[in-house]
Amino acid sequence: MKSKVVAILETRTGEHLGELVARRGAIPMLAPALDPAAVTALLEEWRAHPFKMVIFQTGVGTRGLFQATDALGTTVELLDLLSHARVVVRGPKPTGELNSRGVRMDVRAPTPFTTDTVLAAIADIPLEGTRVLVQRYGATNAQLIKALEARGATVQEIATYRWALPRDIQPLTALLDALAAGKVHAVVFTSAVQVQHLFEVAATQQRALGLPGLLNGLIIASIGPVCSRALAAHGVTPSFEASPPKLGPLVAGLETALAAPASGEAGGGSSVAGEAAPGLGSD
Repeated sequence: MKSKVVAILETRTGEHLGELVARRGAIPMLAPALDPAAVTALLEEWRAHPFKMVIFQTGVGTRGLFQATDALGTTVELLDLLSHARVVVRGPKPTGELNSRGVRMDVRAPTPFTTDTVLAAIADIPLEGTRVLVQRYGATNAQLIKALEARGATVQEIATYRWALPRDIQPLTALLDALAAGKVHAVVFTSAVQVQHLFEVAATQQRALGLPGLLNGLIIASIGPVCSRALAAHGVTPSFEASPPKLGPLVAGLETALAAPASGEAGGGSSVAGEAAPGLGSD
């Protein structure tokens, strides 16, 4: 790994991961792809002032919430908070996302899955003095908010489509510049949302089209199957996937991949496959 540039998109443990990489002689390039502030603030508020009802309106928004907590390592906490709330679901798409996470659903709005059917489904539930969290459906659902407040509820909305993108995207832009200049040897992805955000920033700069080609010429380290699927969906083939999906095996696999003759110079490509090398254990 000596003198090899390794891009790291992790936020929560990015510095620690960078230290592990640096100990092996590589040069870490930190480009955080997640802003933990919004998610962390929501969970802190939720703990202090519990929401008694949570209304999920869309599949993509529900998935975005869990992707954010996955990346921050707080999904267990989110699931615990949901277990103490009444969960209301609008439509089959958020139902599928919640089922995949093992979330108990208390109320499911009937077809055609409109605001009116959501309100009808919860008409018999007392809401006076109840804190209600609403996952936003595009723009603010004024009809839903007004109806809930008219029944005495205190309502808070969350918008989970873009909320985890860092406010400062300069490190991601610098990474895109370095990739285009052939100055990066490997990129480490530790969550699916990092993939999404890197391509989102690239798209705003008209760089998304060529990004898969640039990444496929490098060592691409994936923490696990969910992350690998996100990469594949954007046309990127991981060089290897950590097994088990933990930090230690990920760094071990990275060390092995960069030491292989096929890794070559920056942008030189890699044919490394399989699991992470043993020896480091998990962090």
